[in-house]
Amino acid sequence: MTSYTSAPVDPESAAALTERGLRLAVLDATDEAGLKRWLLADARGFHEVTPTEGTLEVQVEDIATDRVTGVWDASQADPETPVATVRSWQMGLTVPGGAALDSWAISSVTVSPTHRRQGIARAMLTAELRTAVQLGLPLAMLTVSEATIYGRYGFGPSARQAAYLVDTSRARWIGPTPTGRVQFVSAESLLADGPAVFERTRERSPGEVDRREIWWKRALGLLPNEPEAHKRGIRAVRYDDADGAIAGFALYEIALQGVSQPGRLKLVDLVAATDDAYAALWRFVIEMDMVSEIEAPLRSVSEPVAWQVSDHRAVRKTGERDHLWLRILDVPAALSARRYSTAGDYLLDVSDDLGFAQGRFLLTVAADGTARVRPHGDADTTPAGTVEVALSAADLASLYLGGTSAVDLARAGRIIERTTDAAVRLDTALHSAYAPHLSTWF
Repeated sequence: MTSYTSAPVDPESAAALTERGLRLAVLDATDEAGLKRWLLADARGFHEVTPTEGTLEVQVEDIATDRVTGVWDASQADPETPVATVRSWQMGLTVPGGAALDSWAISSVTVSPTHRRQGIARAMLTAELRTAVQLGLPLAMLTVSEATIYGRYGFGPSARQAAYLVDTSRARWIGPTPTGRVQFVSAESLLADGPAVFERTRERSPGEVDRREIWWKRALGLLPNEPEAHKRGIRAVRYDDADGAIAGFALYEIALQGVSQPGRLKLVDLVAATDDAYAALWRFVIEMDMVSEIEAPLRSVSEPVAWQVSDHRAVRKTGERDHLWLRILDVPAALSARRYSTAGDYLLDVSDDLGFAQGRFLLTVAADGTARVRPHGDADTTPAGTVEVALSAADLASLYLGGTSAVDLARAGRIIERTTDAAVRLDTALHSAYAPHLSTWF
């Protein structure tokens, strides 16, 4: 049992729901029947098909180490099934500079249509935030299906994802010629070798999170009870560099157009620890015989491959949207965990309706990009040349990974500049050379 699964239910939210005749509780990890009912409520909340018994068994294993919370209404026809769900766990988030910051991952947020507008979502989410604070975690995070809900709880969109479509008939490779080789491997071998390669990529991937073993098994098609039978068609290749060391891998599947060629290749995952591996794996899929196009979802908003083919327009971004939302709970801990691009002093006046991040904080960045952060009172001396801004906790979260423009937020009226060119100077400090990117859902 982990410390977060054994943390008590938040008393403030529990009391608020009790007044409405509802019960907020954390499920026991050994309550298999209760977990299955929770999973059925979760699937219903996302309008998914009802899971089979085999699928439920796999999913129970998936959530067994998480903090699984629900809301129950004893007066309904089925009192054993929760009317709302949320799931959470501790997970590392890569921040600019490459460190993995322990954060509170929140998932599976649903409220039954029969119980909307009763304050249930607010009670659950504020309970999650207070639990994270109790556990000493500086950030909470989630991936969202709806973009209009979480701002009211202090979350801000922090990393975006893009989908690409590559016309392989136009995408003649002009990029570098890799010195290693690509070879087919079994899914089982990547279950063993893939995680270490993924960890090597994280220094250049602010916004990435830990990939748990169950994620790897699902992506590799190694969960036979799951209903997505097409995953048995996944092909796995790896790239070994000139010294024979694995430096990247790709997972893909091909769907034929009708019953014949050409087909469409779906790039399920492509992880490259080096630029050489990146070029080799993209070249491999682009030059695949009997394939006319490549569909590549959940990619970075800035992909170098567009510059590695003869026709730049052959690599077309078909969609871009917010993906990872962050919520800062401890400003000094969060801001001191990442690296910065420009030395200086930055005074941040942070507003927070829920109170977690409220206050004035002086961020002092050293020449090497490291920082220290401390609360700044009215009586404290402000260093000469300090950049001063006022902003909300949600907007600070949006800026945190270095992929959102402070200038854009200032022009939109969301940041108040209290010194000349404050947004430009703050942008320069926060900038990440690598676009924030999260390659998975959670």
